[in-house]
Amino acid sequence: MSVNGWLQILLFLVIVFLITKPMGLYMARVFERQKTFLDPVLRPIERVLYRVTGVDENHEMRWTEYAVAMLLFSAAAMIVLYLMERLQAFLPFNPQKFAGVTPTHLAFNTAASFTTNTNWQAYSGESTMSYFTQMAGLAYHNFISAATGIALAVAFIRGIARRQMQTIGNFWVDLVRTCLWVLLPFSIVGALILVSQGVVQNLRPYDKAALVEPMQVQKIGQDGKPVVGPDGKPLVDTVTEQSIAQGPVASQEIIKEFGTNGGGFFNANSAHPFENPTPLTNLIELICIFAIGAGLTYTLGHMTGSQRHGWAVWAAMAILFLSGVVVAYWAEARGNPLLASADQRPTASQPGGNMEGKEVRFGIADSALFATVTTDASCGAINGQHDSYTPLGGMIPLANIMMSEVIFGGVGSGLYGMLVDVILAVFIAGLMVGRTPEYLGKKIEAYDVKMAMLFVLVFPLVILTLTGISMVKPFGTAGISNPGPHGFSQILYAFVSGAGNNGSAFGGLTANTLWYDTAIGFDMLLGRFFMIIPMLAIAGNLAQKKYVPPSLGTFPVTTPLFTVLLIGVILIVGALTFFPALSLGPILEHLLMVAGKTF
Repeated sequence: MSVNGWLQILLFLVIVFLITKPMGLYMARVFERQKTFLDPVLRPIERVLYRVTGVDENHEMRWTEYAVAMLLFSAAAMIVLYLMERLQAFLPFNPQKFAGVTPTHLAFNTAASFTTNTNWQAYSGESTMSYFTQMAGLAYHNFISAATGIALAVAFIRGIARRQMQTIGNFWVDLVRTCLWVLLPFSIVGALILVSQGVVQNLRPYDKAALVEPMQVQKIGQDGKPVVGPDGKPLVDTVTEQSIAQGPVASQEIIKEFGTNGGGFFNANSAHPFENPTPLTNLIELICIFAIGAGLTYTLGHMTGSQRHGWAVWAAMAILFLSGVVVAYWAEARGNPLLASADQRPTASQPGGNMEGKEVRFGIADSALFATVTTDASCGAINGQHDSYTPLGGMIPLANIMMSEVIFGGVGSGLYGMLVDVILAVFIAGLMVGRTPEYLGKKIEAYDVKMAMLFVLVFPLVILTLTGISMVKPFGTAGISNPGPHGFSQILYAFVSGAGNNGSAFGGLTANTLWYDTAIGFDMLLGRFFMIIPMLAIAGNLAQKKYVPPSLGTFPVTTPLFTVLLIGVILIVGALTFFPALSLGPILEHLLMVAGKTF
């Protein structure tokens, strides 16, 4: 570890702190229908959209209607993306003449992935998707899936803020205003900044570069495995030129980070120099990942009339973030103790520590920071290979997702996940003092706690069930590239990432198979929509309640004590549920590494 590395991490957190208020205040004005500087341009566009689609912007929805609208819209968007993938050979902007996405289970997996804001990719983008599919399909979903999450978070905030009302807003209006006022303006400006730094943005066919000398490469099938001949030996091709992939990258890169989507234009994601060429673009992308999640904590405080509560939630997120990045940075900077004979200390020409799977232009500090940030949020973008991290370094991204990614979190999903934990924390505090728990003037009753527990339990149930099946069946273990606990971590990470709508991969797992494409596809759908329904039920129930003035027995949700209790609830829910699985994976691998064995 170095002073420079710590300064970079602290600088990032300071920037996140500084943008929280302006970002949150701006979003509060947007969703409270107050005037903004963009209204003269965007308000006429908004009216036209409502007129064309038949939306009554003054119509308010109960939570059930809000949920049905969201589900129907998501289902229709998923079907359209699936058809677009399958038919891309007949669609425009396909200079590489890519065929339709096959097999069908891969197309299903990808459609489910981008619809749920997961952006898990069991394919290589530059060799599978046409420009049309990338722009009209994947980038479009980057906007609407992110907008859906933000709309849901705002609906939850309204449920907390409103008194004796049956409605929590209008899904269509929230969706449109999120896209027009929040996502599009920032993405346009951000894309231009990325282009100025060298991120590619064009519609050209791929260039060809002649190699200095021919190279023998192993043939790889669509399942990701080497192709073998009749004699059982791997087949090879002689390569004389290299294809330089390019395309409309910057426009997708910015929304992939700002909308915490994470799906890369290229297979290497943000480790690719055309997506993330410099330390400056790396910092910009990191800030974009946290920007909306941090801002929504201020929006929460502003719309509920308790700004100190918003900052208390922000503080809990910041403490959990720092705890994770400290462990990840320490583990990676320490390196592998089995290489003690090799000097791993940093020098002028040698970065030191565990540099496997990391880009030299970012180094250990920025790589550990990126791995922590992208899994604190439901982003999933990567600038290094998590599979190559040390056991404890790789455990941090896994543990972050296991906490439902509430540490600033995905756009919207992070905040409403955190607010469910807030309800549980307030409930526990009420039990401790022997009175009915209250949250910002609303009594938390049995129905609210039941829905909160349903929200919490769906997540581990889906993950652990599918992981268990994969570990005992040949169709699951066949995809493991490493034996022992590391192989278990690869499978566990895949299902945690899917249900957590993160989309990053531990790496090393052959996931483009019938079982994994199908299982992870349903994993993503269940992790997204089965957790949204109880959350909206809580919002609708809270909106109907009358205001109860605070008393001496009311547990304050604006104090450092509340922040500590909230952190404790988050850790207990995540740790007690997943600790046995972590013990079988990265923790066991770490202990064996210390004992002299690696995988």
